[in-house]
Amino acid sequence: MIEEKTFEGITSLAISNGEAELVVTTGVGPRLLSYRLRNGENILGSWLQVAQENDLGTWKPYGGHRLWAAPEEMPRTYYPDNDPVEYEMIGDHAVILRAPVERITNIQKKIRITLGEATEVALQHVITNRGTEPVELAPWALTILRPGGTVIIPQEPFRSHEEALLPSRPMVLWHFTDLTDARYHLGKQLLELRCDSRYDSPQKIGAMNKQGWTAYYSKPLLFMKEFDYRAGANYPDYGCNCEAYTSGEYVELESLGPLEMLQPGESAMHRERWRLFDGVTLSEDEDKRSQEIARWM
Repeated sequence: MIEEKTFEGITSLAISNGEAELVVTTGVGPRLLSYRLRNGENILGSWLQVAQENDLGTWKPYGGHRLWAAPEEMPRTYYPDNDPVEYEMIGDHAVILRAPVERITNIQKKIRITLGEATEVALQHVITNRGTEPVELAPWALTILRPGGTVIIPQEPFRSHEEALLPSRPMVLWHFTDLTDARYHLGKQLLELRCDSRYDSPQKIGAMNKQGWTAYYSKPLLFMKEFDYRAGANYPDYGCNCEAYTSGEYVELESLGPLEMLQPGESAMHRERWRLFDGVTLSEDEDKRSQEIARWM
């Protein structure tokens, strides 16, 4: 069912199926602020009191899930989304959220959110060029998660030097990336970035993720995010379709679609699929941890 509610002071809609609940905003956004099991804890993070001023106004992270356009650029990327959105309910378990056209960038953002069986969520992110000139962009789906967990990105299947001589995919670093930081674990099976409030310095890492999934483990919850990989497509940020960022208690898990040159009126679309599991305990051993995650795929 879908019902109107106020969530943390923001006009919203709650979508539930008896096993899971989503809260999506209509007063701002489009945003998705809560994802939880029935009577469970929200896996998404809340940053409602934070604000950042730029030439376009006051941008607020709010928390939860949002849609951006890559590549990142200040202030264009940080266009404030503080106005109400149009919304359309589709049956009992789906809603379309449509933001106003951005007055500077001339792009319009739309997210269709569907709660399926159990905890399955389908998100369809659409960015449309409402201007009069072509624009190159990639849909960028960013999810702020609750503090204290670990982002997990799969490595490509391990093959020995005798089996494979050529590289398998890029791993991308930012100027502020420090691979000696204790929050990173760069393993044979997994790339991991831990959210730790003791470390305030920002860290970010990206990769071309051909496996099409990534996860966030915040014991006892395991959040799974799945997305498409298009071989040969031109992804932003030196070929990234998967990125992770953390600073202090803030942590984001991100997926990206390919860069596209949108003519006036054209749209780019990017899909994600979510699932949420409770009562999960992952091993400290990386090989076992990788096998345990595979059971939830």
